[in-house]
Amino acid sequence: MDLVKQLDEHVGSRAEKFYKTTLFRSDALMLGVNCLEPGQVQKPHDHADQDKFYYVVAGNGRFQLADQYITAGAGAVVWAPAGVIHGVENIGDGRLTLLMGIAPAP
Repeated sequence: MDLVKQLDEHVGSRAEKFYKTTLFRSDALMLGVNCLEPGQVQKPHDHADQDKFYYVVAGNGRFQLADQYITAGAGAVVWAPAGVIHGVENIGDGRLTLLMGIAPAP
């Protein structure tokens, strides 16, 4: 079982849509990486029964949390409680790299 992963080995890009990959998944937690190139967007959505967080590894993003818009850069942790509409747009000149965690759906 692979219990240690290097984040930089799981960073990537796609032209047509933001890049995402799963680092770890269990019945209790899913941990992944989302990478958005400049101008790419993760459309607003919600998870009715799941809290979610984003840790900004690199870049700058504009996060929607319900009706609020928050700009966050490297080192910030963004929390999206269950049922709250959330999304993110890369507003920087370089890649926005996010470590993302969510409890899998019940």
